[in-house]
Amino acid sequence: MKEKFQLEYVLSSVSISVLWNSISTPMGLSEWFADKVAVDEGNKNEYTFFWGKSSQVATLVNNRVGSYVKFRWIDDCEDGVKPYFELRISIVELTNDVILTVTDFAEPEDKEDAVKLWNNQVAELKTAIGL
Repeated sequence: MKEKFQLEYVLSSVSISVLWNSISTPMGLSEWFADKVAVDEGNKNEYTFFWGKSSQVATLVNNRVGSYVKFRWIDDCEDGVKPYFELRISIVELTNDVILTVTDFAEPEDKEDAVKLWNNQVAELKTAIGL
């Protein structure tokens, strides 16, 4: 059974609006998360993520502008558990650092690989937003 995990990334001097666009829009997600991201014209909450010749469809479960975006892979449901991935923006009041918190799920034996993948993806995000 998949287990929930969270990762935090400090993005010191980033504009919240730039970061928000990068994690919440198809164009922004295409710059770091996938090769291409398309939104279904008939269902604006259905996103198709493309990597090379493969693709995966996710539903936008929830979002709050400037705060977080939460997706669920359509084909990912087991034993009543509905794994998701969430990208959440917060600010540390004392330092004004911007924190990107990633919440995801992985099988225990796959967690290390999932963490490495997120580390690589967030490194791509940092490059995309000029950090």
